[in-house]
Amino acid sequence: MCAYLNRRGQVIRVGVGTPRQTQIPPLELPRYGAERLSGIRCIATHLKSEPPNEVALTAMAMQRLDALVMLNITGTGFTRRGGGATGYVKEAYLAHLVSDTKQLVAAQNSALDTQKAIYSSISPPMSLDMLAEQDFIDLVEGLEEEFRREFVAQEVDADHDRVLIVGVMTDELTPQQFHDTIAELGLLVDTAGGDVLQTVQQKRSRIHPQTVIGEGKVQEVALTAQTLGCNLVVFDRDLSPAQVRNLEAQIGVRVVDRTEVILDIFAQRAQSRAGKLQVELAQLEYMLPRLTGRGQAMSRLGGGIGTRGPGETKLETERRAIGRRISRLQQEVNQLQAHRSRLRQRRQHQEVPSVALVGYTNAGKSTLLNALTNAEVYTADQLFATLDPTTRRLVIPHADTNEPQEILITDTVGFIHELPASLMDAFRATLEEVTEADALLHLVDLSHPAWLSHIRSVREILAAMPVTPGPALVAFNKIDQVDGETLAIAREEFPLAVFISASERLGLETLRLRLSQLIQYAVDPR
Repeated sequence: MCAYLNRRGQVIRVGVGTPRQTQIPPLELPRYGAERLSGIRCIATHLKSEPPNEVALTAMAMQRLDALVMLNITGTGFTRRGGGATGYVKEAYLAHLVSDTKQLVAAQNSALDTQKAIYSSISPPMSLDMLAEQDFIDLVEGLEEEFRREFVAQEVDADHDRVLIVGVMTDELTPQQFHDTIAELGLLVDTAGGDVLQTVQQKRSRIHPQTVIGEGKVQEVALTAQTLGCNLVVFDRDLSPAQVRNLEAQIGVRVVDRTEVILDIFAQRAQSRAGKLQVELAQLEYMLPRLTGRGQAMSRLGGGIGTRGPGETKLETERRAIGRRISRLQQEVNQLQAHRSRLRQRRQHQEVPSVALVGYTNAGKSTLLNALTNAEVYTADQLFATLDPTTRRLVIPHADTNEPQEILITDTVGFIHELPASLMDAFRATLEEVTEADALLHLVDLSHPAWLSHIRSVREILAAMPVTPGPALVAFNKIDQVDGETLAIAREEFPLAVFISASERLGLETLRLRLSQLIQYAVDPR
C-alpha cells in the first residue's frame, strides 16, 4: 500500500499497489517549478527486504515528492481461516531527490547504479525509531534551498517559457534531415521567445497513434520536464487534439506542436492590419478542431420545458462563435485579396514589370530589398522577421537598350519546410503577390548547412500554388560566410545562378543585369 501525506501530516491519498501504480496524476499535482518540491511525501509498504527500485524512484521524481519512505514488511501471512495478517516492519529506507551538484557526487561515489544516483539519494536501512527521529520539514527546506540555488544559476529569463523539445525520427527521414528539423525547431522556439533547456529524441518505425512516442518515452519526457522545471513541451510534428490531451494528462505540462509555435511567431511579427487579420484567421482555423473533450464540465443548465439537462454546452457556444468569427475574417481577407488585385491591375496597366522575392525564411530577402532600394524594412537574424509584403521600385538597365527602366520588387513572407496548411490558406492574399508577379527571384542562404533542402522546400510550395508562378532566377546569398568548396558545389549544381552578399553589397550589379534579362524573358519569351 501507499499513503500520501502533505506537510501538515494529513493523509490526502491512499492506494493499493506500488508507488508507480498509485502515483498522483500530473495534472492533479501542484506546479511549483524546478526550484520547489510538490509538498507531498509517500509512505509505501514492500514485501521484500530491498531499497526502492528504479521504478519507484522514477515515480518519486515525476511527482517531485518531498520524500519516499519504503517500509519493508516481513513475516506477513494470512491465517487459514482468513482472519487477518500478521507481520512487522523489518527495516525502512528513505529516498529523496537531490540537486545537480549532489547528483555528480552521488554518481561518482555511490555503490548504486548511475541511473538511480543521478536523481535521488537513498539512505541505508534504518529502524522505525530512527525514521521517527527524521525531521522531514528540515530535510525538505534544505533540499528546496539547494534546488533554488541551482535554478537561479541557470539564468533563464522568468518571462520566457522553459521548453523541452521532443523529436521523433521515423523511417522516411535520414539522420541529417532529422538533425536539420530539430535544429530548425530550436530556432523557431527561440524566435517565439522560449528557452530550449533540453531535447529528447526517439527513433520509431511509425508514430504511436495515441501519444506519438511510446509509453516509456512519455514517462522519460515527464521525468525530464519535472526535473528541469519545464513549463512547455514542443513536438517536432503536428499533433492531433487527442494526442495533445493524452500527452498533457501524462506529462503534466502544456504540450504544443510545431504549427502552434509558427502561429505564435506570426502573431508576434504581424504589424499591418492585413497581417494581423490573416494571422488571426490562421489561429482560429487551427484552434477550432481542438475545442473538444471538455464535456459536462462546461455545460450550461437551463430552466423550463426543453431546457432541463445539460442544455447547450459552453463548448458548442465557443465553437459557433469561432465559426462566425472565421466567416467574418474570411470575408475581410477576400476584400483584401480584391484590393490587392486592383492594385496589381493598375500596375499592369502602367506596364511596370514586377518581381517577387521568395525564399526560405531567414534567407536575407528583406536585407536584399534594403540593399537594392533603400527600403528600410526591418531585418534581423531570426525566422519570420517580417511578414507583411513590401513593394518598392528598382531601377535596372534594359536588357536590349541598356537604358534605365523601372521594375517593382516585392518582399514576401518567408517559406518553411512543411508550411502549415492553415497558413497557406490564410496568407493566400499575400502569396498571390508571388503568382501574379512577372518573375521570381529565389534567394537562398548558402551559409545554411541545409541549403539544398531549403531549395526543394521552396520549390514544392511554389509547385502547390493554384497559379503557376513566372520564371525564376536563383540567387545564392551570404557568400561571404561560406568556404570555397560550398561555392564550387553550388556553381556546379546551379550554373545559371547569381552569387551575392546582400549585407556586404557584393554582386549586386551582376544581380541587376540578370534581373533585366529575367524580365525581358518573362515579358517576351521569344
